[in-house]
Amino acid sequence: MEDTNKDMIRGGQFIVKETPCESVFTPEDFNEEQKMMRDAVSEFNEREVIQNNPKFEKKDYACIVKTMEKAGELGFLGVSVPEAYGGMGMDFVSSMLVTDCISDGSGSFSTAFGAHTGIGTMPIALYGTEAQKKKYLPKLTSGEWFGSYCLTEPSAGSDANSGKTTATLSDDGTHYKINGQKMWITNAGFCKLLIVFARIEDDKYISGFIVENDPNNGISLGEEEHKLGIRGSSTRQVFFNDTVVPVENLLSERGMGFKIAMNALNIGRIKLAVGCLGSQRSITSLAVQYANERKQFKTPIAEFGAIKYKLAEMATNAYAGESACYRAAKNIEDRITARKEQGITHQEAELKGVEEFAIECSLLKVAVSEDIQNGADEGIQIFGGMGFSEETPMEAAWRDARITRIYEGTNEINRMLAVGMLIKKAMKGHVDLIGPAMAVVEELTGIPSFETPDYSELFSEEKELIIKLKKVFLMVSGAAIQKYGPELEEHQQLLLAASNILIEVYMAESTILRAEKNAKRFGEDSQKTQIEMAKLYLYNAVEIIIKNAKEGIVSFAEGDEQRMMLMGLKRFTKYQNIPNVVALRESISEKLSKENRYCF
Repeated sequence: MEDTNKDMIRGGQFIVKETPCESVFTPEDFNEEQKMMRDAVSEFNEREVIQNNPKFEKKDYACIVKTMEKAGELGFLGVSVPEAYGGMGMDFVSSMLVTDCISDGSGSFSTAFGAHTGIGTMPIALYGTEAQKKKYLPKLTSGEWFGSYCLTEPSAGSDANSGKTTATLSDDGTHYKINGQKMWITNAGFCKLLIVFARIEDDKYISGFIVENDPNNGISLGEEEHKLGIRGSSTRQVFFNDTVVPVENLLSERGMGFKIAMNALNIGRIKLAVGCLGSQRSITSLAVQYANERKQFKTPIAEFGAIKYKLAEMATNAYAGESACYRAAKNIEDRITARKEQGITHQEAELKGVEEFAIECSLLKVAVSEDIQNGADEGIQIFGGMGFSEETPMEAAWRDARITRIYEGTNEINRMLAVGMLIKKAMKGHVDLIGPAMAVVEELTGIPSFETPDYSELFSEEKELIIKLKKVFLMVSGAAIQKYGPELEEHQQLLLAASNILIEVYMAESTILRAEKNAKRFGEDSQKTQIEMAKLYLYNAVEIIIKNAKEGIVSFAEGDEQRMMLMGLKRFTKYQNIPNVVALRESISEKLSKENRYCF
């Protein structure tokens, strides 16, 4: 079905379009229902999750189950599931908010929660038949049953479609027999339902199945894995030996498993990103509180410039992550609403909505997972020797953060996916990259303007710089596509560099748009620190973009072409008024110290 709303932004289009700040959704836009949900989840997190964290760290899986059951009783397990199947039927932004708020208590619990509510439940909600939804969703949303997702195999990690697990149709056509092995399966130790991917005969693509976890039906489990982090989440191998699955438990159609898996991962990626935010805020707050209390040379370490640097960067990255995650979430929600207004089903609307913004889902997964790891690392450094001890929360936070760069597709895979998906969208005519890229080439060969622009308005220079940073991406990627064509995917280091530019553009723009929108409606004085964080993030983004663009350019361009592109890079990344980033960090960290927490 073609889009009838031509004005609505499409996934990936941010790189070629200017976005007015009024059109972005920010956390300050939550409605009353969303605020009530946020408060309810935060209160549950404080009461049930944080209090039980010591038990989770000691691998008390029964405690995880009990806490998950309580979350089910309160409706938190079915936020995105339609009311007809026992859920709350809330919008996409609300489901993101719940994932965000549940994440700051325990990496183990948020992993169990995310696996169940996301990849354990949503494949049925989005692809299941009416009978499948009525049979399974009420049990999953109430917490009577917990779900698991069986995709990864010893020989099939990033190459998900290469799995060896088989599904053989019986002679009478009533059931399949599944044989094979899955690994790294979250919630395996206590789940009652498995979403299993297997290949039927010699099909090109795998198929998806709903499998009830019955040990008397050829299902056995390996021992619990001993992991670096998320220790309280159950992770085991699952073995299938002639496991009988009725034909009516085939999910969607035969051969649709790869598409189901990829779309489930799209949702999983953006949910993983937002699921890092609560932890990021907590890590920052704990670091601020410790820095205010800890004295060296008779002075709180929060007053030392080296610590101020760390606190300011940690808070700035958290603010940027919030800005970008909720911007994308509302874009997805708007796309879902538009599809439903066209008369298609809730299932199809949600699938198409998330699929449309798969590029942003991948970018966010990478950016926020790396920011939380860096934040936890700096948190340990601020705590010093105490940070290395299990007695303080930073040690577990650092260990738990590490997995976020691996699951839902490694960050390397997601970086290359994002650029690859953008190029495919361009080829389909969904995003015009060719026209803007050609315009950049013309600009490079033309005479630059020597007029001094008027940058008196808030963010006027920063927004102009964002436009130029988009030109950097178009310049590098356009030239690379022209040189390599379809073989571009073989040049992974170049793709990684292009993706890093794409990530920084999206994150920096999202942060500036949020700060600008809030400054306009709440007044600049009330948003002083947020404005400073937006400027600091952009400054850092420019430095990252210069490094990656330079690496990309010298990897494939030579002679005059290289000189022209390097001159273009210099032109497109030039500040008229370079911000005093030391002063920005000083001011941001002083605000944090005064409030004694992440306060934005």
